[in-house]
Amino acid sequence: MILTPAMEDFILHWGEMGSRWGVNRSVAQIHALLHIAPDPMTAEDISETLSLARSNVSTALKELQSWDLVTASRQLGDRRDHFTSVRDMFDLVQVVVEGRREREFAPTLKALAMVTESAKSDGTPPRIQARMEDTRATMQMFDDWYAQVSGLPRPAQQALLKLGGGIARLIPKGKSG
Repeated sequence: MILTPAMEDFILHWGEMGSRWGVNRSVAQIHALLHIAPDPMTAEDISETLSLARSNVSTALKELQSWDLVTASRQLGDRRDHFTSVRDMFDLVQVVVEGRREREFAPTLKALAMVTESAKSDGTPPRIQARMEDTRATMQMFDDWYAQVSGLPRPAQQALLKLGGGIARLIPKGKSG
């Protein structure tokens, strides 16, 4: 695959973005390449296109598969795996958000629940207990909202996204005090 300057810029930026999110740069670059590639690619094709070591590509592909961002398929007459990224951008975002929720947000909620419970009996000052509980309750509220929205059909989710801050006009305004 021959990369144009715009394709190279896309891949490089995706790699930078990935490294800011805690993902190895080459893993993110491989994902970017597969995301824009018109056809599935073999590990050898990826290695050659991005000038990466074949072992690095194999490791990255395993990581991307563990995140459900990349799938492997076979082609008749070819023993090699051919890789492709999740094609639908809405699905891609959902896979990333759900993966991060499971790996980062959910464990934090669980830890906060245990900490706030133990704080009730270990001598933690009430003001600090309240702050910790507020942190847990606010994070739980966002998680509950996410669970509700992610359970909606896609058209409803898209309508909510398009509505954005305009949803405020649908909510009765509180009386000023």
